[in-house]
Amino acid sequence: MSERMKSIVFAFILCLVCGTLLTAASTRLQPMQERNAQVDRKKNILKSVSLVKSDRSYDGAEIDRLYEDNIFQYYVDQDGAIVEPAVAGNGEQSSLMTIYLVMDENDQIRSYIIPVESRGLWGKIYGYLALQDDGSTIEGFTVYKHSETPGLGGEIENQWFQENFVGKRIVDHNNEFVSVSIAKGSASDKVPDKNLPNYVDGISGATLTGQYLSSGLRETLKEYEPVSLKFRQNALQCRMQEEKPWCEQ
Repeated sequence: MSERMKSIVFAFILCLVCGTLLTAASTRLQPMQERNAQVDRKKNILKSVSLVKSDRSYDGAEIDRLYEDNIFQYYVDQDGAIVEPAVAGNGEQSSLMTIYLVMDENDQIRSYIIPVESRGLWGKIYGYLALQDDGSTIEGFTVYKHSETPGLGGEIENQWFQENFVGKRIVDHNNEFVSVSIAKGSASDKVPDKNLPNYVDGISGATLTGQYLSSGLRETLKEYEPVSLKFRQNALQCRMQEEKPWCEQ
């Protein structure tokens, strides 16, 4: 066998062995990766309502316990009615949207969390937005996955940016839905005083990320507006019954 042929055979065998090892490693690690992603999503849901702290580390078991004790997943239909998972599972889910309920120490609904999926500059932005039971005030916002530029649009995952949302409102001074938007720079320098409750400070050098995320938040909040309106009108009452929320429309 010529030296050239030996080199080709060696390269082929090396590629085959390396490919096999990488495939095996990826297959073995996939359950662990899926588990880590699930824990991270739960952690972000908890973080949106301040049930975990950003400056403290939590193991997976602790996150699972906090989630099971405090978060209750339900669905919302187009009319804003809350549907239990068991009921939703018996019918068509394509028109239903996920909602997470949080109960307080008095077994009354404290807040609700909605998943956010928005266009970004380089890919999708995924996160959670929590609203108080008044249906108007934002309790928290988190991002758990994005493809934005580090140091620019990537700042959306940092605590300083996400804390800007706390206390902001999705309705104007007339109690009409307007969503929440990201200003270009400092909101106090760009937005009229009467509109400041509906704006957060933007990220320097990341105008497009802010525009895309503002649009995504508006689309998401608009979809959930029927249930938010029920909360604003006190037309939705939820309380604990048999260790899970029970809601009356």
